[in-house]
Amino acid sequence: MSILVNKDTKVIVQGLTGKTGTFHTEQALAYYGTKMVGGVHPKKGGESWSSGVDGTSLPIFTSVAEAKERTGADATVIYVPPAGAADAIIEAIEAEVPFITCITEGIPVMDMVRVKARLDRSKSRLLGPNCPGILTPEECKIGIMPGSIFRKGSVGIVSRSGTLTYEAVFQTSNEGLGQTTAVGIGGDPVKGTEFIDVLEMFLADDATTSIIMIGEIGGSAEEDAAQFLKDEAKKGRSKPMAGFIAGRTAPKGRTMGHAGAVVSGGKGDAESKIAAMESAGIKVSPSPARLGKTLVEVLKG
Repeated sequence: MSILVNKDTKVIVQGLTGKTGTFHTEQALAYYGTKMVGGVHPKKGGESWSSGVDGTSLPIFTSVAEAKERTGADATVIYVPPAGAADAIIEAIEAEVPFITCITEGIPVMDMVRVKARLDRSKSRLLGPNCPGILTPEECKIGIMPGSIFRKGSVGIVSRSGTLTYEAVFQTSNEGLGQTTAVGIGGDPVKGTEFIDVLEMFLADDATTSIIMIGEIGGSAEEDAAQFLKDEAKKGRSKPMAGFIAGRTAPKGRTMGHAGAVVSGGKGDAESKIAAMESAGIKVSPSPARLGKTLVEVLKG
C-alpha cells in the first residue's frame, strides 16, 4: 500500500505552462506514467500543453473547478510564483480538490495565514508550501523529488527538510529497504499537513513497517509528534523509527534559513527535539549520512 497517492491518482497542474511546471510535469509523466491529466491557466483555457520530451499533450483549463470536473482529478500540484500561490491554493480549496500540493517557496506568512483559515473549514488536504512534494515508488510522483533514487519497499519517510528527504530515500534504497511513500511537509512556519497527520497514516498502513522522521529546529511540531507517538504506543500502535534533527549547531535566538525557525526560551532547539523524539522511542541518527544505517540497527534490535 501507500499513503495519499498511488497509481490511480489523477493530477492537474496549476502553473503548468511555466518553465518550472513544464519541467516537473515532464519528469512526472516519465515516472511510471504518473497520471497528469491537465493544467490550469486563466488566460489559456482551451489550449493544450505538449511535452518536449515525449510529445504528451494535456488540455489547459480556465479554472481548477473546470479542470476537476472535466478530468476527474483528485489532486493538484501548484508551481505558481509566490505572489499568486496563496490564491492558487484557495482556488483549489474552493474547487474541493481532495489533495493539494504546493511546491512554491517564499509565500508571505500572512498569505498562508489566510490560506490556513480557509483550509481548516474545507474538504481538502494541503501538503506544503515550500516542500518537495510526495512520491510513492513506481506509482506516482507529485513535485520535485528525483524518482531515480526511489525503490518500492517498506519504509515511510516524512521530513521537513527537502534535501534530507532525498538523503533518507537514497540510503534506505541502498540498504535494500525501499519506501512505501516519502512525504516532504516543508519547513515554513504556516503550512498544511504536519508530522502527526503523516505519522497517523503510516501507523495505519500495513505495508509501512518502519518510519524515518526528519525534523528541523524551530517550532514545536517535532515535540508534538513525539507526544502523539507516545500516546499511540500506549494504545499498542507503534513501529520501529529512526530520525534526525537538522540545524543542531544553530545559535539560540536567531532566525535560521528558509524555515524562519526561531529558537528561544528553551524550546525549539535541537536538544529539546532530540530528547522528545528519543523519549518516544525514535532512534536519532548522529548524522544525516547514517539515517539508513541507524534504521537498520533499529530493525535488527
